[in-house]
Amino acid sequence: MKIRRLPHGEGLALPAYATAGAAGMDLQAAVTDPVVIPPMGRALIPTGFAIALAEGFELQIRPRSGLALKHGVTLPNTPGTIDEDYRGEVCVILLNAGSEEFVITRGMRIAQAVLAPVWRAAWVEVGALDETTRNTGGFGSTGG
Repeated sequence: MKIRRLPHGEGLALPAYATAGAAGMDLQAAVTDPVVIPPMGRALIPTGFAIALAEGFELQIRPRSGLALKHGVTLPNTPGTIDEDYRGEVCVILLNAGSEEFVITRGMRIAQAVLAPVWRAAWVEVGALDETTRNTGGFGSTGG
């Protein structure tokens, strides 16, 4: 996959797997000054890079579990999708669901990215769908 470092991303690590078995690559904040996110506030955080994905792939942007558990910081649109034809900077929307301000600093690991294949559907319109045991039951219909 092709990646282009942007000027404000100089000196930061490119997305990387923290361990050999990691599914997600860590993304760092490419902010020049600290960004304060108030409780229940949101902020768009730059990563300092743009990408060109291969055809048939997306990059899913997901929260970091440690930030979510320790600080209540998550992504409101998880997983976020970077499409194969997007060439702008990869940015991360962070939501502070915690009770205290959260400060984003340069180089902080703010999210993780998972490369995933994309299947494109070709819909076939029909007059009726086949019956199943569940049928039209939804929103808690399977128990609990």
